[in-house]
Amino acid sequence: AGESGKSTIVKQMKIIHEDGFSGDDVKQYKPVVYSNTIQSLAAIVRAMDTLGLEYGDKERKADAKMVCDVVSRMEDTEPYSAELLSAMIRLWSDAGIQECFSRAREYQLNDSAQYYLDSLDRIGATDYQPTEQDILRTRVKTTGIVETHFTFKNLHFRLFDVGGQRSERKKWIHCFEDVTAIIFCVALSGYDQVLHEDETTNRMHESLMLFDSICNNKFFIDTSIILFLNKKDLFAEKIKKSALSICFPEYTGPNTYDDAAAYIQAQFESKNRSPNKEIYCHLTCATDTGNIQVVFDAVTDIIIANNLRGPLPQQHQQQQQPRRRRRLLLSQKTKTISFFLFVSLNNNEEEQQGQNPCDIKYTGFRDRPHEERQARFQNACRDGRSEISLAAAAAAAGDTVCENERRRRRRVSAS
Repeated sequence: AGESGKSTIVKQMKIIHEDGFSGDDVKQYKPVVYSNTIQSLAAIVRAMDTLGLEYGDKERKADAKMVCDVVSRMEDTEPYSAELLSAMIRLWSDAGIQECFSRAREYQLNDSAQYYLDSLDRIGATDYQPTEQDILRTRVKTTGIVETHFTFKNLHFRLFDVGGQRSERKKWIHCFEDVTAIIFCVALSGYDQVLHEDETTNRMHESLMLFDSICNNKFFIDTSIILFLNKKDLFAEKIKKSALSICFPEYTGPNTYDDAAAYIQAQFESKNRSPNKEIYCHLTCATDTGNIQVVFDAVTDIIIANNLRGPLPQQHQQQQQPRRRRRLLLSQKTKTISFFLFVSLNNNEEEQQGQNPCDIKYTGFRDRPHEERQARFQNACRDGRSEISLAAAAAAAGDTVCENERRRRRRVSAS
């Protein structure tokens, strides 16, 4: 399961380091907001039956049927009719629906559900336009590889946003051995939830297992790993009602935000088997632009220091006592959609010439016909893209010819 906030981090880079969301972006996200909102309400309605709950007002059954019918007809991306909007507002106000929502950990529900459903009047207005926060909270499944470029502190950054099933990981993981850093996202709030695709597996356990495999992978022996323990806002509310022992039966400490977060952080840190590798951790809220801006600034200083093999900035040196406590936390990785942000750093001015720092390239064409994938890769070669871009293209295409070209370039470079 994804939903760790990784894609939200990428959106924040667009807000912080680019010009934010354009008019076209707003138009594209509008149907996503409609869909996320009504799909969330439909999920709660379905859970009413699963959990054996009754509506506060029996007349709400007709409203529930209307909502589910719209979803089943795949009309969930359309603006709401006045009749549908009224039905949704009545449902969300129903005592039975609210009781069902309070038990959201027992079924699958988007984290943005309450945010959108509390804003039904605004979202349902005829002149509705998504706000920046509306867009940040949208949920769209990540597939393939998405490459984002931006410039910060006179350096050119490339973020490779990777999605894919565990069975596909071997197809692309080796392509990122040369990246400067890995940002690994974990949803703190997932400690009492199970996976979408495997309801016998706890999300936090899956994240720990995946972190272990990435942190100790032979391709990332010398790669800086930045751990984001994300969704700290949701975690702070959830830990008051749901004990951490649900995920970690051995935990006997208090169910407070600080104690529980520290314990989870220690579990991830303990997976690091390399005495020379530092795990930098931050507790984050991906929907909070100010928080992400401060965190990414600190992360950049660490990446630069490690990349130049120089001393850490003074503010980070002060945090280094004891060494194992200097950390930065971020968000979740799980079975179906394991999000990774692979950060590639480029301070070569010649390579940056002619590149738009706001350029976003999409290289996830794994599901396209073979001929199209091969043509796109060949175009990348002719355009003189960097090796890491070719690696991303190779991973997306999954073609042997792509990997062969990558190896050929290395041989030429070495000679």
